[in-house]
Amino acid sequence: MSDSNTTDFTNPSTFILLGIPGLEAAYTWISIPFCAMYTIALLGNFTILFIVKRVPSLHEPMYYFLCMLAITDLVLSTSTLPKLLSIFWFNSIEISFSACLTQMYFVHCFSGMESGILVAMALDRYVAICNPLRHSTILTKSVVAKIGLAVVLRSGILTLPYPFLARRWPYCRTNIIPHSYCAHIAVVNLACADIRISSYYGLFDIISESGMDLFFIAVSYTQILRAIFRLPTKDARLKTFGTCISHLSAIFALYIPDIFSSLVYRFGQNMPQHFLVLFSSVFLLVPPMLHPIIYGVRTKQIRGRLHQFFTHGEA
Repeated sequence: MSDSNTTDFTNPSTFILLGIPGLEAAYTWISIPFCAMYTIALLGNFTILFIVKRVPSLHEPMYYFLCMLAITDLVLSTSTLPKLLSIFWFNSIEISFSACLTQMYFVHCFSGMESGILVAMALDRYVAICNPLRHSTILTKSVVAKIGLAVVLRSGILTLPYPFLARRWPYCRTNIIPHSYCAHIAVVNLACADIRISSYYGLFDIISESGMDLFFIAVSYTQILRAIFRLPTKDARLKTFGTCISHLSAIFALYIPDIFSSLVYRFGQNMPQHFLVLFSSVFLLVPPMLHPIIYGVRTKQIRGRLHQFFTHGEA
């Protein structure tokens, strides 16, 4: 295998995913928290979808967006974790070139969708607080569907250049990816060509998606806070702000690890590679795991329905 990994080739048939280099001896133990987080993400997000579907009173814009977030989290976590667990448990380190590019597309595409849906949820909070009497007429089912379609199209189109650019580069050094999944930059760094266009496009994508999304979220919450501070009593202000806690927690769960990961990769050259790969792998799982917990705990309607299901089941 070592010979094939260093032979000149332009279009490799397979790549080798190393998982988390340097921690191979601990794969069995590392797989336990990863498997637990993935299980929580699956159960939590499927529960959100089940409850919203079964309860007509939850057929509102906020919960439609929450269902979009749950579906996105399911796809995002499933695009990487099964393969990572197969590396941990069965040493299944090979992945075909096409499968690698497909995984790359899904990871980056649904990460962008996750961010876009949080912007849509910020819009819902803005309308609900700043224009409560017009909320149902502004955010109709048709408008919600169009917003969801716009989020999907934006991420789907902006992510397309990633696999296309990766496919056009010649790979003549090695086909070993020192990572747990086919991240764009991890793959193109193997190319024996000038990959600046891939690097520049990756930066453009980050700015045009995450950067713009954070800007629109900040604008929305600036208007929301202005409306809250105009309320006459402290109790009214606290109650209104409380309706935003779940969404703000979801934002922090997504962007804090994202920002930290970006800073570590940019300025943490002296950090061990296994730490960088481990953190990157965990980062993809944290939001899908935390989002259903956040909304299950903080949202009264979902919490109440969960309690009803459990109590009726016990009865």
